Amino acid sequence: MTTTRMETVGVRTTARSMDYLPIAEHGIIGDLHSIALVGTDGRIDWYCCPRFDSPSVFGAILDKERGGFYRITYAGEDWVPKQLYFPDTNVLITRFLTSGGVGDVQDFMPIQEGAAQHRHRLIRRVLGVRGAMRFRVEVYPRFNYARDPHETIFFENGVLFRSQSISLALETTIPLDFASDGAHGEFTLHPGETATFVLEQVPETYVPRWYSEDETRQAFEQTVAYWRRWLSQTRYQGRWRETIHRSALTLKLMTYAPTGAIVAAPTTSLPEAIGGERNYDYRYTWIRDAAFSLYALLRLGFTGEATAFMDWLRERFREPRPAEAGPLQIMYGIDGREELPEEELSHLEGYMGSAPVRIGNRAATQLQLDIYGELMDSVYLCNKYGRPLYHDGWVELTRNLEWLMDHWDQPDEGIWETRGGRRDYTYSRLMSWVAVERAIRVARQRGLPADLLRWMAVRDRIYNQIMERGWHPARRAFVQHYDTDVLDASLLLMPLCKFITPTDPRWISTLDAITAELVSDSLVYRYSVDASPDGLAGKEATFSLCSFWWVEALARAGRLDEARLAFERMLTYANHVGLYSEEIGPTGEQLGNFPQAFTHLALISAAYNLDRQLG
Repeated sequence: MTTTRMETVGVRTTARSMDYLPIAEHGIIGDLHSIALVGTDGRIDWYCCPRFDSPSVFGAILDKERGGFYRITYAGEDWVPKQLYFPDTNVLITRFLTSGGVGDVQDFMPIQEGAAQHRHRLIRRVLGVRGAMRFRVEVYPRFNYARDPHETIFFENGVLFRSQSISLALETTIPLDFASDGAHGEFTLHPGETATFVLEQVPETYVPRWYSEDETRQAFEQTVAYWRRWLSQTRYQGRWRETIHRSALTLKLMTYAPTGAIVAAPTTSLPEAIGGERNYDYRYTWIRDAAFSLYALLRLGFTGEATAFMDWLRERFREPRPAEAGPLQIMYGIDGREELPEEELSHLEGYMGSAPVRIGNRAATQLQLDIYGELMDSVYLCNKYGRPLYHDGWVELTRNLEWLMDHWDQPDEGIWETRGGRRDYTYSRLMSWVAVERAIRVARQRGLPADLLRWMAVRDRIYNQIMERGWHPARRAFVQHYDTDVLDASLLLMPLCKFITPTDPRWISTLDAITAELVSDSLVYRYSVDASPDGLAGKEATFSLCSFWWVEALARAGRLDEARLAFERMLTYANHVGLYSEEIGPTGEQLGNFPQAFTHLALISAAYNLDRQLG
């Protein structure tokens, strides 16, 4: 029976005032459709439903007053939080340690394999462990990035939050009280007692129902079993097993099950510098990031993700594109859409005041020639370790390669998506070489039809151009682009992709130069913003992807002691549950979108190859 209705839109919450949690003070849960960020204080301050790229329901991480949140926490004043994952799973436990007892909040999102229609459920299971624990629950959704009004309707078994585009039901037997823009309540648990809260997307006429303890326990056990069954496929048994497994589980969480697409990160607009404007939406599929992710997962023995992504990619191959733009965009929506218009949400203040908050990404229209090399390298590995390349796939790939062989020698925006104009980036040429070189390998290994004489001639022209124009004799180093003496950490991939021998004198002097100019402790800057303006205001922090590339380059150069120490140092920058954002700030804080696929895939590659070198 309905007891209360209330409409709200974009108003300030009447709940207790909150501060911004550090980005690193979060764990994540997900169901291969979306991800929620769960703070160490029991607060969900980022959740988009029903998909990664849907408008946010809880977005307090981008505006602590207007964004909306869902918190279950100890109701007293003095407590110590602990957060951990249930071993070998993506089930998160937030533990509250107090002078009077201990209580847990288990957060998870059930995976529904083979279901005709996915139920988008976020389950929070609260357990009394020791003593009498008083908990407080607060639920303040803000639909469509806090732009849409909603009704709050109370029922016997929970609350219905109904907006014009989506309705969510919070189902629980715990009595909840009306607040001007949400619901809240308090309850006490003794050792062994539980309380369950199920938040799910529902029809607008839905009436919340009662969930039994057996039903939620079964959902918990099935979710644990799913993740452990998935992780059991791994072949890695090396020195950093738990670290690698956490990164693999994180990458898996960032796959979108219905299509096989992989998002770069599940968040938008978390800043690269506090108060700065380098804030972008990463909830899309970059060809580059997805290809690197497949490389990392294939190395560990996970082949299903590669198969699903390649099927998604084949659909992109078939879409018509202007000849000058190339056969592929650099990024797509997780459903394959090409249009990703960028918009600023001026009503949100941004994380710790870091405006603007952006949704969409206009970099989708950039020309970045390197994506063909990263893609072809993953195709090569997939053909070798996963599903063999079929005839139709080879025909489509060669059509794309033919375009690249006609267009590789032109300026582009480069891997870092600068907004300062196109240049002849050395890295773009490097990856063009990789694309052709890997295609030649596949054709020879499989006996597939190919114009090998032409392909080898193009490969050699690219190689010679890099050696002549990408090499700066005075600097004794390969440089960012052909008209500069600026260094760039992307070139750390030169020996990793087998363009140059890792002990070649030209490479060793390049590695030494990068180490001297771009490395601080084990942290690596992408490039010097002062020396190479990128069209954006402000500074940026060190880029964790590049830090792990540097570790791998050191290892391949035979500097194993230095590489291992740098790797162990990088591990200290992970958060409490082993997650990394995009960048590390000047005092060791995590910055940028979180968690970042780029960082975790590079960690896997560095650990895998360092472990092999040490072995």
